Amino acid sequence: MGKLFGTDGIRGIANQYPMTPEMAFKVGRACAYIFRNNDRTRHKILVGKDTRLSGYMLETALASGICSMGGDCVLVGPMPTPGIAFLTQSIRADAGIVISASHNPYYDNGIKIFSRDGFKLSDELEEKIESLCLSDEIDNIRPCYKDIGKASRIEDASGRYISYLKTTFPKEYTLEGIKIVVDCANGAFYKIAPKVFEELGAQVIPVGVNPDGENINDGCGALYPEHLRKHVLESNAHLGIALDGDGDRVIFCDEKGESLNGDNILAILAKYMMRFDKLKKKTIVTTIMSNMALDEFMENMGGKVIKVPVGDRNVVEAMVKEGLNLGGEQSGHIIALDYATTGDGVIAALQVLSALIVEGKTLSELAKYIDPYPQMLSSIVVKEKKDFLAIEEVRRVIDMAEVELSKHKGRLSIRYSGTEPKIRIMVECKDEKIMIKWHDTLKEMLTKNLN
Repeated sequence: MGKLFGTDGIRGIANQYPMTPEMAFKVGRACAYIFRNNDRTRHKILVGKDTRLSGYMLETALASGICSMGGDCVLVGPMPTPGIAFLTQSIRADAGIVISASHNPYYDNGIKIFSRDGFKLSDELEEKIESLCLSDEIDNIRPCYKDIGKASRIEDASGRYISYLKTTFPKEYTLEGIKIVVDCANGAFYKIAPKVFEELGAQVIPVGVNPDGENINDGCGALYPEHLRKHVLESNAHLGIALDGDGDRVIFCDEKGESLNGDNILAILAKYMMRFDKLKKKTIVTTIMSNMALDEFMENMGGKVIKVPVGDRNVVEAMVKEGLNLGGEQSGHIIALDYATTGDGVIAALQVLSALIVEGKTLSELAKYIDPYPQMLSSIVVKEKKDFLAIEEVRRVIDMAEVELSKHKGRLSIRYSGTEPKIRIMVECKDEKIMIKWHDTLKEMLTKNLN
């Protein structure tokens, strides 16, 4: 059996190892064992899911595992990942578990775990859970009689989260007169997000709000900006907001149909927060994928950027370590630590709308804060994740690319996905021709050597 945890929890094809009900049961038992209270009082673990068909199967297995180890399981049904992080803290649960594969297709699923403070688990805790799941260490620990746990459901979980989300938007502002397309990707935000914006006064055009178990992220949501663009232009909306399946990332579309990614959002929020002296240390955290134009923008404002490896958990860890309150990824994970412990698409959107109101400008005008360097991104499906730097031809071509790109304000990043069997290529350069040349060369060379 292979390693369970990747860069963002456990993930795979539903009903195939490791995303089987048998493994979900073991994860439930391991979590209930690890998160027991020291005073021996009953402990509770919150469990939520997105809208995938396999969520029913895995939810039941997780609940059974938790109860079999003497834990109480609190079910909330479909709930965005950031909603689970919030509710875990709100109800003083000992841990929160999300059943979701985020932006992946419906046939995948995953398990993400939050500690009682709403943050994702450390590597050490994940390794401990993994060890328990892959061994027989706790197989013989079986509470009986009154010590067996029970499952219950919070019926108003969505309402609690909606109420909290609205508190992150300034009370003196209103969204009246603003028409917004909200694309929920047929995912976990499908009921919650439209209500939040409507109750704050916006005219909402909801799309991607009819999940059927198989259409999550299917041609809609944050991964398909063209879907959002179509609806914004057809409805003559002021802007569009697209979330992914579990709601922890967001992208925008302005009134002209142009997309804004996480770099644009970070630039808008950084300037907005600096205006009110709320950006701690005038610093934001991004990953190595963020465009160099964002670095230049922050430098021109007297701020700076800290860059970390890809993964929202890496961003959060750096923010906590450095005492910062804004960070995110180009993909749309935006972490506003003043309000949430993880990426929250709706909270990020509400902060951008606040900036829109304060500046008195259109979203297309705010998007001009940064002029991104030309950048190309692509992925190659691989049979196995070989050490590509150990392949002589690959190393030689990468070295050549880095030398030329560095002469033209360019750079590259090649890495394996932590959640899919893919290698990802990013090439960025002021000179578009050089960017295209090396992107295509690297893609062809990697395809040849890794498949």
